[in-house]
Amino acid sequence: MELNDLLRIAGIGLVIGCLHIFFEQTGKKEFSFFLFFIAYLYIAVEMIRFLKIFFTEISEFFQWLSLAM
Repeated sequence: MELNDLLRIAGIGLVIGCLHIFFEQTGKKEFSFFLFFIAYLYIAVEMIRFLKIFFTEISEFFQWLSLAM
């Protein structure tokens, strides 16, 4: 996980947040809901990718630890 990944997610979150507020203020609550739903799916996919990287790193560490003993 790099800083670019975190900044990309934060930037998308800010854009989604502004669009959500805009659609709520203009009375288009259905667009706001679908925008939120798509953003939730995107973040879920990113979290799964981050968890895959995390568990790969943990398994490599335990392999290194077992070889060191």
